[in-house]
Amino acid sequence: MLIRRTSLAAAVAVATLGLLAAGPALADYAKPPEHLLKVLKAPPPPAPNIDPSGQRLLLTTAQTYPSITRVAQPYLKLAGVRLEPKNRSRHDTPGGYGIPACVADFTLVEIVSGKSTKVNLPQGCAGAAQWSADGRRFAFQNAVDTSVQLWVGDAATGQVKQVPNVQLNPIFGSTVQWLGGSQSLLVKLVPANQGAAPSNGGTPTGPDAQESLGSSGESSTYEARDTLTSVHDEKLFAYYGASQLAVVDAAAGSVRPVGQPALYNDVNAAPDGVHVLTETLKAPFSHAVTYQRFANDVAVLDLGNGRNTVLASLPLADRVPVHGVPEGPRGYDWRSTDPATLVYAEALDKGDWKVSVPHRDRVLMLKAPFTGKPVEVARTAQRFEGFAWSADPAVSFQFENDENRHWMQTRIVDVDQPKKEGRLLWDMSSDELYGNPGNLVFKRLPSGAPVVRQEGNTVFLRGQGASPQGDRPFLDALNLGTLKSERLFRSDADAYEQVIGFSATPGHLVTWHQSVMDPPNAFVRLLGERIDNAKAGEAQFQSKPAALTKLVDPTPEVRQIQKRLVTYKRADGVDLSFTLYTPPGYKEGQRVPAILYAYPADFANAAQAGQVSGSQQTFTRLQPYRLMLLAGYAIIDNASFPIVGDPKNAYDTYLEQLEADAKAAVDKAVELGVVDRNRIGVTGHSHGGLMTANLIAHTNLFKAGVATSGSYNKTFTPFGFQNERRSVWQAQDVYLKASPFFYADKIKLPLLLVHGEDDANPGTEPFQSRKLYQAIRGNGGTTRLVMLPNEPHWYTALESNEQLVYEMLNWFDTYVKNAK
Repeated sequence: MLIRRTSLAAAVAVATLGLLAAGPALADYAKPPEHLLKVLKAPPPPAPNIDPSGQRLLLTTAQTYPSITRVAQPYLKLAGVRLEPKNRSRHDTPGGYGIPACVADFTLVEIVSGKSTKVNLPQGCAGAAQWSADGRRFAFQNAVDTSVQLWVGDAATGQVKQVPNVQLNPIFGSTVQWLGGSQSLLVKLVPANQGAAPSNGGTPTGPDAQESLGSSGESSTYEARDTLTSVHDEKLFAYYGASQLAVVDAAAGSVRPVGQPALYNDVNAAPDGVHVLTETLKAPFSHAVTYQRFANDVAVLDLGNGRNTVLASLPLADRVPVHGVPEGPRGYDWRSTDPATLVYAEALDKGDWKVSVPHRDRVLMLKAPFTGKPVEVARTAQRFEGFAWSADPAVSFQFENDENRHWMQTRIVDVDQPKKEGRLLWDMSSDELYGNPGNLVFKRLPSGAPVVRQEGNTVFLRGQGASPQGDRPFLDALNLGTLKSERLFRSDADAYEQVIGFSATPGHLVTWHQSVMDPPNAFVRLLGERIDNAKAGEAQFQSKPAALTKLVDPTPEVRQIQKRLVTYKRADGVDLSFTLYTPPGYKEGQRVPAILYAYPADFANAAQAGQVSGSQQTFTRLQPYRLMLLAGYAIIDNASFPIVGDPKNAYDTYLEQLEADAKAAVDKAVELGVVDRNRIGVTGHSHGGLMTANLIAHTNLFKAGVATSGSYNKTFTPFGFQNERRSVWQAQDVYLKASPFFYADKIKLPLLLVHGEDDANPGTEPFQSRKLYQAIRGNGGTTRLVMLPNEPHWYTALESNEQLVYEMLNWFDTYVKNAK
């Protein structure tokens, strides 16, 4: 609950003296000053989405912040999903970090003519659109008070219509997908005639009992989120989780149910549009883990005759090694170039990275009608991560990953000739930024199946283009014969421009361009004649841009903020960087109060840890902590905080590296002549919240801190945290040193703790902030606890974000800017 809103100083004084009542009164939400509020509420830039045919661009603008009324809607917690029972909509994103954003606006833009058409959205909360394979239609879900609807739009006119008699069930995702092209959709429906939901009459149905009968095996803390707690929960899970598969004719709107209702989790249609891979959850349900680990049957459903062929019956996977995988078949997926051929993997090391074996996985292939014996097509030395299929059946890209070394390999293989050794394409650190070759570019076949875009013997790679000067996105052409890449496009150094797709017009690209002063807009670029004297690493072809959209700046006052990339070194020689923002009206040589924001990241070696990521050329938008710029603070933003070392024991020196990272950043900011050393605050979210509390406990670099949604006692995640794989019983000192809770007696600098009351992120449950607050308060420290009602790990409601900015501003003004 929120402390009653008296003056900040009075509230802190009461808390410090230990005189605060045990049950503080609920306060009204507070708001920051109007000039900060205006920027906070400004609409975000739209997200571009090119249709598969390359003829149109769909711009999707999300709602900035929903109201607390929407965030506070009643919901059920059922084995890792949050569901609003009145309409069966999801109350959280698949990762559990907040309610899904409603679409505020759809706009269609023709790439050749530039003609723009605004889509009139229906009343309710529309979701993101999915293009049909031919680009003629798009489909989206729309949540209203009592149901989740299905809508289909015409790309040529922008007209949308509701498909009648369709009530979607989005509880487990894969709710709507185009089926075998562009004429029909496969959907999950609420079963007809299901009756009323189970009721316990408001009376508890009995205790929540669990037992373990001595079997060995780890069970990660990070698997437990909103788990089932009673027999009644199990009944509700079975009731709301059940769905009916159906085929919808996109033009006629007819609906044809297929098969029987079941607890369909993942549903994936084959390229032929007839066979559907299903994963069906089954009882008994666990109270220890979420539904992703429940027992399930993997099967193929024939949409033509309704026949269901079971491929595997997998048991409850509640003993999976930390950073490991379940035993048995896993990762089923369709081969894009066949009508109906499945590929999947099986672990050869019991799913445990600690087991030493020559091969960790084997990969198998099974063709329709799925009654024969699967064929082994590969064995991988490290964990199999999947295939990327090209339109040429003889060319596919096989990915594997070594989590212990942070290492990845990619091979070009022919799965139809498994005895033929594949060609090694990439063998590199998965942390590598500067030398990262980019990601393969895909297109869709008429069936809707994704394949690598290929022209003759060339495929395309799209990447962020990290460099010591910041990211400069690129597009490369990779020759499959020579395995050499040729640069087709690279963003100019004074902008940030990404290739987002290929136009239907040959030789034309569509890019998304922005700069510090220019809002994001779509451009069309023509790849022209080769430039023989092009500089190394620059674009090798002429590119003539033409503006496709003309989006305007919603917050011109923010353009007065200056930012620069700053590079420096840690005491041990590790290269580091941060982005330094200065407030509007800043004059060079003036020393101002500052706030450092960071999120520690784990690296296997120092070479990758020091690489610069991000760009200084992006259009500046102000997240809540960046709004402090408008109150006269400089921001030391996204400061590098690497934790470097062997993933098996890197956290042995976590605290020492954290302090070294912070000292290097502060010293550099002061050296630049911008920051006042005696007026620096620190803030961070989640793992950054842990960082903040530790820096306040163990250093004197900062005057005060604001930690949001952190985890402060790592013994409550006993089977690992971040990249720490050892359990607390194997590395007790590491867990204790990383936990500021055990150093609460040393936290004398002011620390504000903010947390969402409904945080379901494993490891950062709300009690973490409550307990640290109690510990600091009991030891006479200066602290304040703000619990945001109804909020998950990331705060979504407008009122909650207004409160966060208000609290942060007051705290830093009191203890940093105006500190004695």
